[in-house]
Amino acid sequence: MRVLVVGAGIGGLTAALGLHVNGITAQVVDSVTRWLPLGVGVNLLPHAVRELTELGLGDRLADLGIPPSRMEHRDRHGGLIWAEPRGTALGYRWPQYSIHRGELQMALLEAVLDRLGPDGVRTGTALVGFEQVGGVVRATLRDRATGAEEVVEADVLIGADGLHSTVRRTLYPDEGAPLWNGIRMWRGVTAGEPILDGRSMLVAGCNATTKLVVYPISARHEREHGTALLNWVAEVRSPDETAGTADWDRTGDLADLLPHFADWRWDWLDVPALLRGAERILEYPMVDRDPLPRWTHGRVTLLGDAAHPMYPIGSNGASQAVLDARTLAYELARAGDADEGLAQYEAARRRTVNAIVLACRDMPADRVLHTVEQRAPDGFHRIEDVLAPHELESIAGAYRQTSFLDVAALNERPSYTLARVASTEPGPPTSGTVPAPAGSGSPGTSEGADDSRP
Repeated sequence: MRVLVVGAGIGGLTAALGLHVNGITAQVVDSVTRWLPLGVGVNLLPHAVRELTELGLGDRLADLGIPPSRMEHRDRHGGLIWAEPRGTALGYRWPQYSIHRGELQMALLEAVLDRLGPDGVRTGTALVGFEQVGGVVRATLRDRATGAEEVVEADVLIGADGLHSTVRRTLYPDEGAPLWNGIRMWRGVTAGEPILDGRSMLVAGCNATTKLVVYPISARHEREHGTALLNWVAEVRSPDETAGTADWDRTGDLADLLPHFADWRWDWLDVPALLRGAERILEYPMVDRDPLPRWTHGRVTLLGDAAHPMYPIGSNGASQAVLDARTLAYELARAGDADEGLAQYEAARRRTVNAIVLACRDMPADRVLHTVEQRAPDGFHRIEDVLAPHELESIAGAYRQTSFLDVAALNERPSYTLARVASTEPGPPTSGTVPAPAGSGSPGTSEGADDSRP
């Protein structure tokens, strides 16, 4: 089977590794001409960490990332509203990791080049278009340096080319621009003293007005410099403005951001100083797209943000791309033919992830945080005086809806690495792999049994 993967982001590179470990070699193409560890922090939930661990990257994640101990929601005055453990403290066999997106992408790229060879990823190569003739996809690729075009044939084409996907635009030419919800985000990374217990994820305020998310992302930085590398996301609702360009690498202006957080100072965190400490600030409108009725058209399918861009609620973007990639590779490898594998992939993932897109759009946890702001605008001494027990519990329920599998289901389900391949291919170590229990049920199908959970 010849598989062409368009896009060398987290999803596309994971797909190449997943195909390789299941006995299928892929070719990855990306229009970028130079690899740089760009971006800010992302979170990998335990179900994504499991998949990357089974691909032999568990030690690399532990070397680079920070396993958060808990998540805390606070009001804009620093008062604690709600907290819950994360990762293994919730009973998962795998941790959650907060990690720099660029470092994660570089680790995946190194693994792909090591296992698929130096030609496994072609840079400076843009997809111009494609057509399907019988069971073959003919993709037209353009060399960005020379302008030369060539046609490459594949049995399967995977569109892992992000929010502005060429593959998706070809399949849905009338879709239009991404949809903005009126919230503008600024992102940055600042070196400084750890906050809280040094391993907590902080969410303060609410996105009805202003909201701040802060968490550490680099174990390497802590080892080398003795300080924390704090990823932060500042959100401001500004529905009267226009969205502007949805470009993850767009530079933002501190002067536009700082006035919204000028008096956010607590004993343990000076927010204005945090924002000023970033070497570069990125600005991005919070956008998504409506869920699609189909990802797969013949031998062409979508993956990650190309398939289901979603609001950054519950740490789902990178994690769901990893799950897409592993499920797709597994289904293609175990199917009788490519058409069957693509159908099984979509059956396992599309309805489940579409439900997550809508759950993230609903933002139930933020409604509770907004309630706190309305009832106690000047702060509080005891959250029990502000919220009833069922209102507090609804925050945990919101995260269960968007982000967390049933612990037992994740810990016990079969691996996405085919047993016959895992037992014969030397490959990289897969420490942490859960042995597949007896039976031949599809892991993707068992995960998708309840569409209200990822």
